[in-house]
Amino acid sequence: MNRTEQPAPAIPVHSCFTLRFSSTPRGARLARRLCGEQLDSWGVPYGSEGHDVLSLLVSELATNAVTHGHVAGRDFRVHLLALSAPAAQSLTVRLEVTDTRGDKLPAHASTSAPGPARTGGRGLFLVEGLADRWGCEPRPDGPGKTVWAEYTVARYGPSAAPS
Repeated sequence: MNRTEQPAPAIPVHSCFTLRFSSTPRGARLARRLCGEQLDSWGVPYGSEGHDVLSLLVSELATNAVTHGHVAGRDFRVHLLALSAPAAQSLTVRLEVTDTRGDKLPAHASTSAPGPARTGGRGLFLVEGLADRWGCEPRPDGPGKTVWAEYTVARYGPSAAPS
C-alpha cells in the first residue's frame, strides 16, 4: 500500500466508465453515486466491502478535485477501468480523477499529517490506507493532473463479468 509515481502496468482493460462532472460538491456526490452503480453492474454489489472501499476512494478523489483542483468553469473527469479478465474471481479497478489544475499536486500522506484539531485533510490518508496503489501524473490531454488509485476486490454472483 504505497504511493507510486509510475503508471499502471499494461493490463488489458475489459470495461470502462467515463463521465465528466461539475466541479462542485454536488458533482462529487453524483460521481460517487454513478460509480457505485457501475461497480454493482460489474459484480461488486452494494454493501460489500469492496464496493464500500471503492466508493470511498471515488468520494475522496472527487472531493479533492473539487476542493483543490477547481478552476472556474472547468469540470473534472472520473474514469473507472476494469482491469481483470471477465472470468476472473477478482476484479482490479483503476479509478482516475482528472482535474484542470496542475499546480496543486497531492502530497504524500505521511509527510502532511493533519493535526487532531483539524476537521479536514485526511482524504489522502484514507486513499493511501485503502488503495493497493495510487499516484498522480500530469494530465496528458491538457493542463491539470490525474490522481489515480487501484483496488482489487472479489466478485460475486454468476454474472460477475464486466459489461
